[in-house]
Amino acid sequence: MGRALITGGAGFLGSHLCDLFLSRGHEVICMDNFITGSPDNIKHLFGRDGFTFVKHDVTNYVYVEGAVDFVLHFASPASPIDYLEKPIQTLKVGSLGTHKTLGLAKDKGARYLIASTSEVYGDPLIHPQKEDYWGNVNPVGPRGVYDEAKRFAEAMTMAYHRFHGVDTRIVRIFNTYGERMRVNDGRVVPAFISQALRNEPMTVFGDGSQTRSFCYFSDLIEGIYRLLMSDEVNPTNIGNPSEMTVLQFAERIRALVGTTAPIEFLPLPEDDPKIRRPDITKARKLLDWEPRVPLDEGLKRTIDYFRTVVK
Repeated sequence: MGRALITGGAGFLGSHLCDLFLSRGHEVICMDNFITGSPDNIKHLFGRDGFTFVKHDVTNYVYVEGAVDFVLHFASPASPIDYLEKPIQTLKVGSLGTHKTLGLAKDKGARYLIASTSEVYGDPLIHPQKEDYWGNVNPVGPRGVYDEAKRFAEAMTMAYHRFHGVDTRIVRIFNTYGERMRVNDGRVVPAFISQALRNEPMTVFGDGSQTRSFCYFSDLIEGIYRLLMSDEVNPTNIGNPSEMTVLQFAERIRALVGTTAPIEFLPLPEDDPKIRRPDITKARKLLDWEPRVPLDEGLKRTIDYFRTVVK
């Protein structure tokens, strides 16, 4: 079935991708330096046939012995807390890391997939967001280190495709949640669930009217796999088009946890997107893909996981 290198393979999404690829008969080389990933996410894979782990910073030269059929570049801080605390690393992994992994794909004749993000759309002026929308990004704002790193990564990927003939894919990932998210990574799902489980105030930024769309991880990684195996070179949105306000989302989690935790309103961070919902028409037509897991079902599974890790 082929040998896949997955960078950021010990992260939330990367570790689930390792599971999926192994389950479908691929060999997997998981590469991570544990800046935001965790050995706990992949400890069940150590010793398994077809799985290899390499501790490495992909902003440095990437060497893999033997054949490589697929390179999936998922290494990157991915939450506001992470990329505000690690702005230089975020820019480097999106630029240098993309360059190094594309170079490996070129050398090995491998198919390449870059994990991009809905953040390339910035605070969008078009709703929902289609792949042909160029975005509304503040390049010098605090979130610009992540947004522009991913926009550069997309441009570099297309340059390698056009100039070097590398077989490339670009997935734009919208809000995703599920087991193995870090408790303190600052994203809304782990923040709300951990606060609710501790019966602490649930912190909503602004008035909570900003919207988000939440996709369960198993749906997302299935879409990523289908995109990788397709012939589509241009960016493709993968996410859940079911939209709700952040305040509604907080109330949903509070009800599912069964807590009386109050909701506390805090100032809205700079450049925080007011709306976010993918147009997945392309994924539906091209990949025969759409999300299957209902929100409450996915949240119950995620809450059960957080009950085991929240102290």
